[in-house]
Amino acid sequence: VKSFITGSGSFPTFASLNSQLRILVLSLLPSTISDPKNLGTVLHFIYLSSGEGMGGGIRQLLEQVHRLSRRSLFRVLSMGPLPTHLAFIMDGNRRYAKKRGLEDGSGHKAGFSALMSMLQYCYELGIKYVTVYAFSIDNFRRKPEEVQSLMDLMLEKIKSLLDKESIVHEYGIRVYFIGNLGLLNDQVRAAAEEVMKATAKNSRVVLLVCVAYNSTDEIVQAVKRSCVEKADRDVERIQLVDIEENMQMSVAPEPDILIRSSGETRLSNFLLWQTGNSQLFSPDALWPEIGLRHLVWAILNFQRSHSYLEKKKKQL
Repeated sequence: VKSFITGSGSFPTFASLNSQLRILVLSLLPSTISDPKNLGTVLHFIYLSSGEGMGGGIRQLLEQVHRLSRRSLFRVLSMGPLPTHLAFIMDGNRRYAKKRGLEDGSGHKAGFSALMSMLQYCYELGIKYVTVYAFSIDNFRRKPEEVQSLMDLMLEKIKSLLDKESIVHEYGIRVYFIGNLGLLNDQVRAAAEEVMKATAKNSRVVLLVCVAYNSTDEIVQAVKRSCVEKADRDVERIQLVDIEENMQMSVAPEPDILIRSSGETRLSNFLLWQTGNSQLFSPDALWPEIGLRHLVWAILNFQRSHSYLEKKKKQL
């Protein structure tokens, strides 16, 4: 089997192997691919694997190779400190659609797929919290037809989270919707509340979706709630901890890394209270183009400066 992978000897098709040999071949692939000299041979093997009668086997093979290689990569990354909380500003969906001549809304659909992939990677890495900036309060200023289109798409995607085969159920993800939900239409708000209720007992990963959100609004609302709680006492005795406890994002620790796609370095009124000690990463890729390599690079940069950031936190 090793000669089959490394290139010595003849190349039978993958379809010609029995099930036990197929499993053995797949188990050997990660260590083989780690040697650059074997990469071309493995690609040739994959090409030959698409013989007649194999059907969808080539796709399954590629998925197995990707999954096993990713697992090996994540094992190496886990030797260093890993972030507990990642936050994403999903920028560039409209530019992605325009760049490829796609119809309106296609960029946001592609962006949703990118988000599902990123959630999978975070789950496999053991990252507990993921926060995404899905829709700003400022986005309501866009053209009414565009806002309605985004609300319709949001409703569709929120409902899809309730499907039994969704990633939410597969990985045990608890979902929070953070923001002024009263600004959403009744259908979207009801769907969001249903998802939060349905996932309330999940605990493996926490997904925080910031919708109808901006940071200044979150801070103002937290101050108001703190004042109400102190109504029967001296309002001047409100402490920092009172406000922090009333922040909607208090259900999660502060983000370790904030990633904004499309090369932009602005925070755009997102998690201003929580990101004072977060590491910023701004890859040039538009959000639907974001991938594993961007995540890995962000984590490597985080690991490189981790000791310095931890020292700074202790000084505060």
